Amino acid sequence: MKKLSVFKKIVIVFTLIYVPFTAGAWGVLGHRIVGEVADQYLQAKTRLAIKQILGTESMAMAANWADFIKSDTTYNYLSNWHYVNLPADLSKSDVYSFLEKQPAPNIYNKLNEMIAVLKNVKSTADQKKLALRLVIHLMGDLHQPMHTARKDDLGGNKILLTWFGEKSNLHRVWDEGLVNFQQLSFTEYTKAINHPTKQQVINWQQASLKDCVFESYQICNKIYATGIKNDDKLSYKYNFDWIDTVNEQLLKGGVRLAKVLNDIYK
Repeated sequence: MKKLSVFKKIVIVFTLIYVPFTAGAWGVLGHRIVGEVADQYLQAKTRLAIKQILGTESMAMAANWADFIKSDTTYNYLSNWHYVNLPADLSKSDVYSFLEKQPAPNIYNKLNEMIAVLKNVKSTADQKKLALRLVIHLMGDLHQPMHTARKDDLGGNKILLTWFGEKSNLHRVWDEGLVNFQQLSFTEYTKAINHPTKQQVINWQQASLKDCVFESYQICNKIYATGIKNDDKLSYKYNFDWIDTVNEQLLKGGVRLAKVLNDIYK
């Protein structure tokens, strides 16, 4: 019993150290919301093409594959595809130039690469399935502002704080905390936020991938500008201040994902 008690203590200590650094992207719920939103803006031809690739797997369920597969070391090469590290205080032209010149794998260049795979008639069925799952997932990640954050704090992972009294970090709050706090299923959440005007849909879908990166980067800068730091205690006020931004980013991610897929299969 004594040994078991010591073991439990070790596990608890390890968990407290490890958990704050394991955030990856919108959580399971967030990605499913993006996939579910996108599904409602697909053209018939696009829907058929997706079904031929994914079979009975829905967009919402496919949306988390890129995170779930992290359990398989074969796919470790995907780890740095989910984000792009951007220095502070860049102008729009600076960000665009950075994206054009950055050779390291990142969310921008890999999204373009996966879109090209889907457009290529010579791509195999397996290549298309991998590419489609990644496009669905990465378009969601692209709209999570802390995926365009700073390298020095690992996209907010090193900013340790509490969320409603539980240990967390800034990145995790944006990945999961804010979304999960609404206590809705992904279908309920989608119904709650999926009410853009026709003009909003048109405007959002005109954005290029570079535009999407810069938009998230601007929000990211605002998050940092609040002066959030280690040991801050976040709860109701933070949710009140930022939930509208979160909801709009989830909605934009889905609407724009649909446009990317419709363009591929037009």
